[in-house]
Amino acid sequence: MNKIELIPAIDLIGGKCVRLTKGDYTQKTVYNEDPVAQAKEFERLGFKRLHVVDLDGAKSKHIVNDHVLRAITETTNLVVDFGGGIKTEEDIEKAFRAGAAMVTVGSIAVTEPELFLKWLDIYGADRLILGADVRNGKISINGWKEDSQEDLLPFLKKYIEHGVRNVLCTEISKDGTLAGPATALYRRIMDEYPQLHLIASGGVSATEDILHLEEEGIPAVVFGKAYYEGRIQADRLIRPRHRSLAKRIIPCLDVKDGETVKGTNFVNLRSAGDPVELGKAYSDAGADELVFLDITASFEGRKTFTEMVERVAREINIPFTVGGGINELADVERLLHAGADKVSINSAALRRPELINEITSHFGSQVCVVAIDARQDEDGWHCYVKGGRERTERGLFEWAKEVAERGAGEILFTSMDHDGCKEGFANEALARLSEELPIPVIASGGAGKKEDFRDAFIKGKADAALAASVFHFGEIAISDLKQYLRKENINVRI
Repeated sequence: MNKIELIPAIDLIGGKCVRLTKGDYTQKTVYNEDPVAQAKEFERLGFKRLHVVDLDGAKSKHIVNDHVLRAITETTNLVVDFGGGIKTEEDIEKAFRAGAAMVTVGSIAVTEPELFLKWLDIYGADRLILGADVRNGKISINGWKEDSQEDLLPFLKKYIEHGVRNVLCTEISKDGTLAGPATALYRRIMDEYPQLHLIASGGVSATEDILHLEEEGIPAVVFGKAYYEGRIQADRLIRPRHRSLAKRIIPCLDVKDGETVKGTNFVNLRSAGDPVELGKAYSDAGADELVFLDITASFEGRKTFTEMVERVAREINIPFTVGGGINELADVERLLHAGADKVSINSAALRRPELINEITSHFGSQVCVVAIDARQDEDGWHCYVKGGRERTERGLFEWAKEVAERGAGEILFTSMDHDGCKEGFANEALARLSEELPIPVIASGGAGKKEDFRDAFIKGKADAALAASVFHFGEIAISDLKQYLRKENINVRI
């Protein structure tokens, strides 16, 4: 299960932090007269992203509070998406100049679809969020003052076909009511369009609502009033929350020259089959996610085989992480466009750690998985790069801590000593990582039998377990493994 992206909201009227009820400007409550101070508080609590809405702008049909946006982005490291009053290209440019990482466009996508498609072409799908505000099944526009004739699902389908990836859906009847989110609506959208990064908005009343949305597989959630009225327990959501969620089983496809391969201790590779066929089989078999690694891309200085990523993505309906040879934001954008949900970086992150910050700032923490290949040498655990061929002087634990601090969404830890040996995971190191880090840890290297997965979750305290050969060569069936883990009282999705 994916970790849901948590996005607190700041709605602006007259430069103050407010909340409305059902979009009614006459039902306004001021929660903080200093939105910059509020943004700093969100950052202090550990939130990574912020949703800012210019309600004055929505009413006036042009940006009004860009000066507040600038003050927030200049004084925090939050990834800020901005909406409200975006009617012209000048408005978009103004928002980006003020520091917005993404801009939400709603009404224009309804009233001037050609203009929205032009903006999509200019700025790219990773910088624009399609705002879908819904009332009685119809898309609402102009600050929720008017209902269009656009039905929600056809409206989304039209733009998804043109490359839209990010959708902010607000059920207006729920907004500001603390009556609970429109979970069934969001689930229907995800069932229809599983490739979307859907941001659920409206009605969140408590921490449990967010946890339920996460259990339902909703990628992201915006909340405001529930937080301001003390109903959201940030400490439950940000640090320990992923420890109690369902554990994930993740097959890994190591690909070399177009074939899935597997070896021992990163060498002695043998063929394991076609990656497209294997990916589809694992998706159908109930795997929670899939990881695709071009294992020689960094060593050979190549880009990951994008065409194969596209083929795999077309065949699966589970989250898909791609790694190998990713060195810059253009590589990330290319792979996301090809169908990946997340990217995994390793050598490039150790070489230039700022890449982690850049990825999370542009695409969100949930996109960035940092893979760490490490070996326990005589002088302790050390990180290796270039497919395990070259040792670095970075220690496993201090590097993992820096990775988390830079905003990565997950860590994929592979013990090179255990890789391919089928004698169990490096549970002692896993447990230390899991205890010390605020983000999920994926165990990799050493799976040989069902008990190894159990131990990774119980002894190693891992959030997910990744394996290759035991799945590729039919030694363990994913369905059998999950039934076994259930009997061992480990929470997995069946």
